[in-house]
Amino acid sequence: METGPRMGATVVTFLSFAIFLGVASADPDMLQDVCVADLASGVKVNGFPCKATFNETDFFSAALAKPGLTNNTLGSLVTAANVVKVPGLNTLGVSLSRIDYAPLGLNPPHTHPRATEIVFVLYGELHVGFITTGNVLVAKTIKAGEIFVFPRGLVHFQKNVLHAPAAVIAAFNSQLPGTQVIATALFAATPTVPDDVLAKAFQIDAQEVEVIKAKLAPKS
Repeated sequence: METGPRMGATVVTFLSFAIFLGVASADPDMLQDVCVADLASGVKVNGFPCKATFNETDFFSAALAKPGLTNNTLGSLVTAANVVKVPGLNTLGVSLSRIDYAPLGLNPPHTHPRATEIVFVLYGELHVGFITTGNVLVAKTIKAGEIFVFPRGLVHFQKNVLHAPAAVIAAFNSQLPGTQVIATALFAATPTVPDDVLAKAFQIDAQEVEVIKAKLAPKS
């Protein structure tokens, strides 16, 4: 068995890597085997409190088995399998989503404030990308069997480039990554963001702001 300075350096390197993984993880480490989320609890914690009892259904979902309906203005639908849908994910620091795209459909620019995302293309062909804080676009066209990574918190998008349906499975290092769609956050917030703020930020006039707000307003 190797000993001495070289072995010591290896141990230090391994420990440093382990510490890095702990710091880089999006969710806190779990402290027991399972902590199935009690979604009905009124207790407020950073996550969900644990249920007293659980069974196999808390760890199962068929939500991603079938394509979602994409007959909307963007031509895409995200079906989440996070802790709200699968209570057994509580404290485990992972979740999945399925994203379906109509021909030429778009999953618009958005962020996940609590997670890095990696997508695996089930079928179809997509142009995907993210923008760094230095306003650099990192983009690529990907097809069935390929993957792409979107770093935590950065604005990103996916666009179906074919006249045929497409779908991906997205994995996150958070039980509840959160999603903030940029256009919706700015133009459909409640209360509304002042028109003059948006007009100046986007270098458009107040009338154009109102037109965009009307298009993005929640349907009653």
